[in-house]
Amino acid sequence: MTVIAFAAARRRVPLAAGACLCSFMAFWLAQRAADVSMIDLMVYRAEGETVRAGGDLYALRTTDARLPTTYPPFAALLFTPLTLLDTPDMRTLATLGNLLLLVAFVTLSLRLIDEERHTRDGWHAHEGRHAREGRHARVEGALWVSSVAVWCEPVWTTLRYGQINLLLAVVVLWDLSRHPGHRWAGLGIGVAAAVKLTPALFAVFLLLTGAAEALRRGVWRPAVRHACVAAVSFAGATLLAAAVLPYDSWRFWTRMVFEAGRVGLAEDTANQSLRGVLARLLHTAEPGAWWAVSAAVSGALGLAVAVGAALRGERARAVLCCAATALLVSPVSWSHHWVWCVPMVLVLGAEAARRGGGPLRWAATGAASLVFCSYALWWVPHGAGRLELVQDRGQMTLSALYVVTAFAFLLGGLRRWRTSRTA
Repeated sequence: MTVIAFAAARRRVPLAAGACLCSFMAFWLAQRAADVSMIDLMVYRAEGETVRAGGDLYALRTTDARLPTTYPPFAALLFTPLTLLDTPDMRTLATLGNLLLLVAFVTLSLRLIDEERHTRDGWHAHEGRHAREGRHARVEGALWVSSVAVWCEPVWTTLRYGQINLLLAVVVLWDLSRHPGHRWAGLGIGVAAAVKLTPALFAVFLLLTGAAEALRRGVWRPAVRHACVAAVSFAGATLLAAAVLPYDSWRFWTRMVFEAGRVGLAEDTANQSLRGVLARLLHTAEPGAWWAVSAAVSGALGLAVAVGAALRGERARAVLCCAATALLVSPVSWSHHWVWCVPMVLVLGAEAARRGGGPLRWAATGAASLVFCSYALWWVPHGAGRLELVQDRGQMTLSALYVVTAFAFLLGGLRRWRTSRTA
């Protein structure tokens, strides 16, 4: 980048910031006009109040929807500060926090993509002029992307419910963007898994990656240490919760963790997991063995593709293959859990640009963007009456788009692995 181009990039940052601010303000007004309930945030606060009152955490039923506690006890400990805020302030701070987290999430995603590109091109993002250019380009890019990404269905729904998806995604991605040998690498994944179990698959991915590298090179790899720190962090957070909430911890880890039905109906159109798609496809409330076998095969395939991408040096794709796998095999992956669609689209776009902008690659990027921004899964009959159990083929297709897109992303990684093997 020339000095003139560098200066131009600096001047464009305020423009991007202004566009992002306008988009966020419009988003805020739209959510207020829609009278969003932020119902999950209210559940989090009720959990914190139950902890402070010494009540039975897993007997809790709160809000008009009578929602139960579904997270591990450690999460409830973290929710106790919410009880210090009144409801309007809590909702305002939660919305502002999630908007800032979205910008951080996009920034970390772009950083991961940039570092992969810089490593491939033979220089590092922290070196002198390249570092300054990279920072300004990332800031500008993150602001522009965030101004659009805030309107995609998973992000909209996350803020609508006051969910913690963006917080957990930022913690995990921050952890994975650290150098594997860093002292605290793994802490974020461990804590995130103690709050919500799904991120634990990232530790499995790291362990398998380290083991594969050790077999290939004959030496112990930092990724194994990364996974071990995550496991120790998870155990520490879980034991802390057990010390403070022994009864609730015992109930969760011996009973509640096995009751997938507590979270919600498997066939709900918002359940964008493999289990949800199978429930709708088979017109049954519980797909049983079909899901168990499919989840096992999909999990093995997804982790293999993720590890293969990591061994090729494609860190961003590897991380997203693991994220997609976790969302696929989880018993329930609500549509708002799919905030990982934002870096997924960014990776597809970066690969399309890097490879000359071939029409098929750009079409894949556009199709993925359309899936997550179209809100198509809500075009089908849903709600009271278990309407999802009688969907026709077209409706089942619309309510399976997130899962189909995730499988397409994994198969794209598998194709890249096979191509690299034959090259």
